[in-house]
Amino acid sequence: MSISEKKERAEMTIREMGLQDSMDTRIGGWSSKGLSGGQKRRVSICIELLTWPKLLFLDEPTSGLDSAASYHVMNRIVKLARQHRRTVIASIHQPSSEVFELFHSLYLLSSGKTVYFGPVSMAEMLFATNGFPCPPLKNPSDHYLKTINKDFDEDIEQGIGTSNTEEIINTLVKSYKSSEIWKEVQHNVFKISQQKGGPLERKGSQASFITQSIVLTKRSFINMHRDLGYYVLRFVMYCALCLCIGTIFHDIGFSYDSIQARGSMLSFVSSFLTFMAIGGFPSFVEDMK
Repeated sequence: MSISEKKERAEMTIREMGLQDSMDTRIGGWSSKGLSGGQKRRVSICIELLTWPKLLFLDEPTSGLDSAASYHVMNRIVKLARQHRRTVIASIHQPSSEVFELFHSLYLLSSGKTVYFGPVSMAEMLFATNGFPCPPLKNPSDHYLKTINKDFDEDIEQGIGTSNTEEIINTLVKSYKSSEIWKEVQHNVFKISQQKGGPLERKGSQASFITQSIVLTKRSFINMHRDLGYYVLRFVMYCALCLCIGTIFHDIGFSYDSIQARGSMLSFVSSFLTFMAIGGFPSFVEDMK
């Protein structure tokens, strides 16, 4: 891709995630204020969307976002998935009813057990046929999570609830495995496993080694420029070390005892440089984030 095409794709992705007003804002960190938590979440999604992967995993993409921002972000991801024929797998907690309706398939887990996997529209029927219908005007996702969440069984034992959650989960799991949805899923899995896929596409969208080296080196210098105080302090410490060592070991002569003095000096300098190298770890941690 040409540089203009790369910039165009980056700007388009930024606009799709609603970050056009924050294009010139630093990400920020522990030492400087920058983007908010929700904006950082959208930036991480933008980074993944830049390469348009065929399979996209999103871990809680709506965390830190309000209901309106969550809907717009997920709606944009769904549109991109349809437009570019991509598969998106997302783990999401407490989605709003509007966000929940955007999903095509639903996978409910409880203590490692598959409670349901299939179309979103059929999940409500499974719960209703087993005596756990979703109340009117209630978010279905909240109802499902509340029904299969057994973290608060102590309240049930004290009389607040009416049925043990483990029994509810076992009932739903048993009902799901005897349903037509489960049979259809197993049939699709078997059918896909029997198909012979085509050759893997080795042509990737990743940058070359030279491009990665140039970009990372440039970013490293930018980070150094933004935190000059840290490097100025290191420079002052090195200057102080040179003055101290030069003063202590000045004119030690060429006698037999001076050999031990020179060895001590080299050991001290190497130890000091080793400890000073540890001081650079925080910058690596920021890069890893």
